[in-house]
Amino acid sequence: MLLTAKPTQLQQPWLLFPPSSTLPNRTRFNTRRRIIILNNNNNNETNNNNTSSSSSSYPPLVRRRNRYRKLYPGETIGITEEMRFVAMKLHNDKTNTVNNTTSVVVEDAEGQIPDTWYPSMKGFLRFLVDNQLVFSTLERIVDDSDNVSYAYLRKTGLERSEGILKDLEWLKEGVEIPNPSSPGTTYAKYLEELAERSAPLFLSHFYNIHFSHITAGQVITKKVSEKLLEGKELEFCKWEGDVQEMLKDVREKLNVLAEHWGRDEKNKCLRETKKSFQFMGQIVRLIIL
Repeated sequence: MLLTAKPTQLQQPWLLFPPSSTLPNRTRFNTRRRIIILNNNNNNETNNNNTSSSSSSYPPLVRRRNRYRKLYPGETIGITEEMRFVAMKLHNDKTNTVNNTTSVVVEDAEGQIPDTWYPSMKGFLRFLVDNQLVFSTLERIVDDSDNVSYAYLRKTGLERSEGILKDLEWLKEGVEIPNPSSPGTTYAKYLEELAERSAPLFLSHFYNIHFSHITAGQVITKKVSEKLLEGKELEFCKWEGDVQEMLKDVREKLNVLAEHWGRDEKNKCLRETKKSFQFMGQIVRLIIL
């Protein structure tokens, strides 16, 4: 008898293809990842379109360069150095020695030398008297003022009024001492008014008066003394200590004070520097009048 086998009937044909729950996790993760990547790409394209449309509606941003003003000569060092540069340009008073004769050379506004004059005893006395008035005015204002800025410049060692008084006491034995003349009284009055109105401007004169005497005034005084007083060394040109060190100390203090001044005030100080040398130049001219 022949045996014939019946084909086995599949009870659950779908088991050949297992449900998605039985698929590996990798397959499900990759499928979801592809969807996320597609969504991100779509979002990036949308953002790029928005950015391009928004940027096209506004003009490009232009950055402006910062403009810095030009520094004044000597500004990086301090106000006294700025004033020194102004003084160097003025060249108001000079001394020349021609054929062993002392002469005071005065330049006009254009820098030309109009005349050469010779000193006289009468003019030299007026020069000393007016200088004594100017220096005593400076010292009195600084000593008596309640302004804190002036307190830093008291007893600097540069004071000249007492020394000039000693010289006048010695000179009056043979000559008559005159009263202060117009250049000295005008300058002294101007200093008093300026001290009440502006400390920076007054201190500009304070420094320039001492600076001009140390650098030029004492040279003129010594030359005149050689001509008229047989070279006697006057108290006007004597200091107790190193005068350059004392001037340096005043310079440093003034530079510190000027750090609190605005640029406008400093510019006014530079203009006052020119006025100071003009006033002092008028007093020097008394020697030869």
